[in-house]
Amino acid sequence: MIWVGALVALTALRLAFAAFVPLSPDEAYYWVWSRSLQAGYLDHPPMVALFIRAGTLLVGEGAFGIRLMGPLSMALASLMLARAADDLFPDRKPGLWAAALFNATLLVAVGGLLATPDLPLLFFWVAALWALARLHTTQDGRWWLVFGVLAGLALVSKYTAVLLGAGVVAWLLGSRAAWRWWRDWRLYAGGALAVAVFAPVVAWNAVHDWASFAKQGGRAGVDEAGFTLRYLGELIGGQIGLATPLVFGMALAGLALALLAWARRGDAGAALLVALVLPGAALFLWQATGSRVQANWPAPLWPAACIAAAAFAPRWRGWASGLGIGLGVLIYIQAAFAPLPLRRAQDPTLARMGGWAEFASAVEAERQRQGASFVAAEEYGLAAQLALRLPPGVPVIALHSRWALFDLPRPEPGAAGLLVQSARRDSVPDWPGATSLDTPLERTRRGILAERYRTFRVQTTPDLAAAAVLPRPFGVTAAP
Repeated sequence: MIWVGALVALTALRLAFAAFVPLSPDEAYYWVWSRSLQAGYLDHPPMVALFIRAGTLLVGEGAFGIRLMGPLSMALASLMLARAADDLFPDRKPGLWAAALFNATLLVAVGGLLATPDLPLLFFWVAALWALARLHTTQDGRWWLVFGVLAGLALVSKYTAVLLGAGVVAWLLGSRAAWRWWRDWRLYAGGALAVAVFAPVVAWNAVHDWASFAKQGGRAGVDEAGFTLRYLGELIGGQIGLATPLVFGMALAGLALALLAWARRGDAGAALLVALVLPGAALFLWQATGSRVQANWPAPLWPAACIAAAAFAPRWRGWASGLGIGLGVLIYIQAAFAPLPLRRAQDPTLARMGGWAEFASAVEAERQRQGASFVAAEEYGLAAQLALRLPPGVPVIALHSRWALFDLPRPEPGAAGLLVQSARRDSVPDWPGATSLDTPLERTRRGILAERYRTFRVQTTPDLAAAAVLPRPFGVTAAP
């Protein structure tokens, strides 16, 4: 099929750019996870670490290996989404265009390249949606068992996957055609399988004072008393940007028409799409009345929204697909080669990805000038970038309470080091006894400033709290 060939070509393009686009600090941080595999972490469940570890074991610990699973998983997710769309609406056969619109969102066109927890979440969410579509079209209750495993894996990717279960419950309650499943034991067995898959994450939290649940659960409410419109515009604007304007408009129209199809004809396929999108959308809209909602948080709502757009509002599907995928390629080119001399405020790729290799060289030169035996950082992404990029034999020490939750070695006392801190931070280092040095450093890309840094002389002590010696790429020794 022509569209499968196009998907293969698009995946090959993403894999090529995966090697050239510099890693972001978050990706470097998740690489550290992959070298200290656990059932949980402060920020998220562990699936992204497993994705990265699989890629780096296959092709090494460069950017290509860290990102390898991203383009591959999004290609497979596209095939499953297309099949799900055709199963839900066999008379319309919207699968090809649903997959095209999915790839046209910047969520996939750009985010599908990056090794973050959203990537495995999207993959397993789409896989679970595919299982639900097979359940719908075959009426074979064994698909509940498949769905349960996939939903559990989505939860092991990111806690936002709880919205998947909420959407399925809404569908089972609201669609008359789905009521029969309440009497089928396999529905409950699927739920038990999801809980079993997620159980190791719960066990890790129990041992670590529920640290991850507390951190992420604290984001689920509102921060300001009363009602405010302060963050609603950010949320809506972020979704328009993440989806691209044409896909966003098509998805709104498609979901509205799907809601009508459910209300007027009892269309169970349309009901499933509505149930997988609207409850989550309502939750995020409510949260935005009192606190900031990051643009990527509603990401898992978009696969079902793309099916709705392709099935019920297909008029601009060709333009929307071409615009989104083309925009994604342009962002790849800017991130990898920076042909446009844009400033930090105009170019997020500069702020997050620009100039890290040259900056690491500057840090190493300053370390040698100061006679320091290690390099340290308090910002987790900065520390992880240095751990990936500094020469062999240079230990990197990270200082933050989060590192106490890792199974990583603690630094030996009595060593002198160089601490690097972003000048954007308005606080002195938390490292006791840090002494400021008169050597500012800059991270630049083609002469354009990305960020300034301060440097400090520090020393390890027996009572240094929450510090860890970060792993180095395989084959690189980091112990002095």
